[in-house]
Amino acid sequence: MDLNALAPPDPNDEPDGPPAIARRFRGFLPVVVDVETAGFDARRHALLEIAAIIIRMDEAGRLVPGQTLACHVLPFIGADLDPRALAFNKIDPHHPFRDAVSERDALRHILGPIRKAVGSQGCTRAILVGHNAHFDLGFLKAAVERTGFKRDPFHAFSVFDTVTLAGVAYGQTVLAKAAQAAGLDWDNSEAHSAVYDAEKTAALFCTIVNQWRMPRGGGD
Repeated sequence: MDLNALAPPDPNDEPDGPPAIARRFRGFLPVVVDVETAGFDARRHALLEIAAIIIRMDEAGRLVPGQTLACHVLPFIGADLDPRALAFNKIDPHHPFRDAVSERDALRHILGPIRKAVGSQGCTRAILVGHNAHFDLGFLKAAVERTGFKRDPFHAFSVFDTVTLAGVAYGQTVLAKAAQAAGLDWDNSEAHSAVYDAEKTAALFCTIVNQWRMPRGGGD
């Protein structure tokens, strides 16, 4: 199948219905999330960075990344910090210029705008988009549970994983290689920060999804 030959969705197909992005994903609003952490265990290891990008739909019916929301996060009390993870992502959790905030303040900064976007776009829930998405969802949900944060807008377990999407579209599963296969720039020196990885994941997700036309009657 020649994916490039498939036209993007026509946002005027259903002018009297809900916003087109709500119809495209059955009421789910895609939001790209990337986290940087001090290990692999969401309940034990610290969440150190979080970035989120709300996906929009332009007038031509194509998905585009929206504004990037991001926070450096203070390790929660009692959190473990795996030196191997810190060596990999090069984060110093105690650096005086990190300008880090508590998990609760980080969730308020990130999830508040997402919750508003869900409502304004006629959606019922946000759905997390990530590269190895269940990893990011797990750390997000663990922070929500630790802080008792109310009204988490994300679906509890459903995700869009760009590992799978890129594997199907390009035969690549590593983010750097998948981005390059999609024609995106990649800078290894910027990788493994939440903002950079979220922005590249958002661009990758939009590039792949824009190759498919929205099914007639999508959202039913």
